[in-house]
Amino acid sequence: MDAAAYLARIGYEGSLEPSAATLRALHRAHMLAVPFENLDIFGARRHLTLDTAAFFAKVVGERRGGFCYELNGLFAELLRTLGFDVEFLSGRVAKGTKAGPEFDHMLLLVPAGGVRYIADVGFGDSSLVPLELDREGPQGEPEGGFKLVRDGVEPGFTSMYGLSEAGKWVERYRFSLAPHPLTDFAGMCEYHQTSPDSKFTQNRVCSLPTATGRVTLSGNRLTLVEDGRRTTQRLDDAAFAAALRARFGIELAP
Repeated sequence: MDAAAYLARIGYEGSLEPSAATLRALHRAHMLAVPFENLDIFGARRHLTLDTAAFFAKVVGERRGGFCYELNGLFAELLRTLGFDVEFLSGRVAKGTKAGPEFDHMLLLVPAGGVRYIADVGFGDSSLVPLELDREGPQGEPEGGFKLVRDGVEPGFTSMYGLSEAGKWVERYRFSLAPHPLTDFAGMCEYHQTSPDSKFTQNRVCSLPTATGRVTLSGNRLTLVEDGRRTTQRLDDAAFAAALRARFGIELAP
């Protein structure tokens, strides 16, 4: 792990002490710099494997984004390099009152300063900072926009909720605290790249939070959320490629 190159990629120049404050600052910097995207999957441009060197080459070397296994896998490697303890947890993405299979999503358990944190830089629309696992009530960033509820929907699982634009709490995913090696996620990583039922093979997306909201390319639409105001613009392929370059610094080979 070339930590200096990674930190330069996310524009981080703060403390490297393995503390809660450092964890929060690194998490925020990563979220604001590295997009959640599936452009390799949707375009069948590259087969993704659970390899941290490949994660680094893509996200840092090529200045790309990725999805949960890549982004959280790489972030975990950075944290471990800096002296944090990190465990991979299996998340099940919520679908109404039900949830997907194990290893549908990957998130991180990171203790720091005597507090257990859930770190997740690979879900897209999630908190800019880690969430305190044992804290009740709203937390996160945007302020109070997320919460963790243990045994709320399914015994033995903690659910992560986010506030919708309508101001309602919506379950995003649920997880247990059983730690897993990275290899346990290989089957679902393959599924999400190859199955016609995977949302990642059905639609292209590239999304990044900003200081005032979020910018998202999805399908043939550009959506901007700024200070709570949403605008959407339909794009042709040329305009999509131009927006990808201008908004995310990504240029895909033909």
